[in-house]
Amino acid sequence: MSSETASTWLRAQPALTGTPRSVAFDDLPDDPTALFLSWISEAAELGVAEPHAASLATVDADGVPDARTLILKDVSDRGWAFAGHRASQKAEQLLAHPVAALNFWWQPLVRAVRVRGAVEEATHEESDADLAARSASAREGIAPGEWVLWRLAPTRIEFWNGSVDRRHTRIVYFREGDNWSHTVTGGEADGATTA
Repeated sequence: MSSETASTWLRAQPALTGTPRSVAFDDLPDDPTALFLSWISEAAELGVAEPHAASLATVDADGVPDARTLILKDVSDRGWAFAGHRASQKAEQLLAHPVAALNFWWQPLVRAVRVRGAVEEATHEESDADLAARSASAREGIAPGEWVLWRLAPTRIEFWNGSVDRRHTRIVYFREGDNWSHTVTGGEADGATTA
């Protein structure tokens, strides 16, 4: 396929083919974690494959972005947890620049969630416990101390609710000290609101 053919082919592919969901904008939680857990649970209940899969974006020592797909391990007030090998590029990049972004895409629901913030390494005990929770075959060849659990502490979380008319809605939470505030713009929200 030539680049000219690729452009034509790509533009012809259907987009926003899922079934958009409604959002109760007047009943949004103060804590974005509650909204995320509601959305990911709904995605799982409606049969979205691997709803806990996300793209993790990091930057290398030269500031060049990099992304890969991984599995979210936990979400709590301590952060959004993911793991990997200490010798991986991901580990090297997080050591050089301990910041990252996660992106979840649930196509059948026309929904996405974007999360960004600082990243900290969990304790050795927590990393070891995460490794121990993996299957025996997934642990094979990984020596003690080679597996790392990280936690991303969000400062901004965006909930994107798609619409076939492209009047998408964005619910954006911002951390302000120990609290969260949010704005709602576009689509169903019919203008911006702040809570």
